Amino acid sequence: MTIYELMTKTDSYLREGGTLTDTQARHIVKRFLADICTPEQARRYYESMRAPGNHGGMYPLFFLPPYNDGKKFPTVTGQKPQTHILSANAYELEILRLLHILAPEDETVRGMVAQTLARLRKTCFGGGACVMGECFDAALVALRFLACAAPGETAWLLRLAGKYTAHAGDKRRVKASQAYYDLCVSELPSAVKTAVAG
Repeated sequence: MTIYELMTKTDSYLREGGTLTDTQARHIVKRFLADICTPEQARRYYESMRAPGNHGGMYPLFFLPPYNDGKKFPTVTGQKPQTHILSANAYELEILRLLHILAPEDETVRGMVAQTLARLRKTCFGGGACVMGECFDAALVALRFLACAAPGETAWLLRLAGKYTAHAGDKRRVKASQAYYDLCVSELPSAVKTAVAG
């Protein structure tokens, strides 16, 4: 099973109410942590996208989707990304989200989550107001990660959720985008969920 398959199957299983044993959780965490990319792998990845230096932090730091014959992996709601901004961020943020759930006390996981939150604050989709192209959808991926990894960041969560509600009707969107938003809302802290629903 690939890391992508492990991520999507674990996510689906947990969303459907499944419970992992300690042994299963440790196995999943071990598989994910064994796939952390090296700085050299990251450099080559960014160069292949003509984004030297990670283009201001727009792309992952720790988990990079493997080359897939030019195809990009679908998101957990089935959306087929057209850009690396959505594809690569969905790949990394969903893996980090699961790591945070399964091993929140692990020092490596904590360090990656902290660095990723700092990275997202500087991105146009996670910290800024950009709703162009797939930055709009990447903001939802950031919202889901943030709801899990930093549920106390109420203002940030509301800003990202508000970005969706304010601009969802700007143009025709794929159904998977609405499904991702609904998934995010279902996982928001109760106070934020109430504010979003109100």
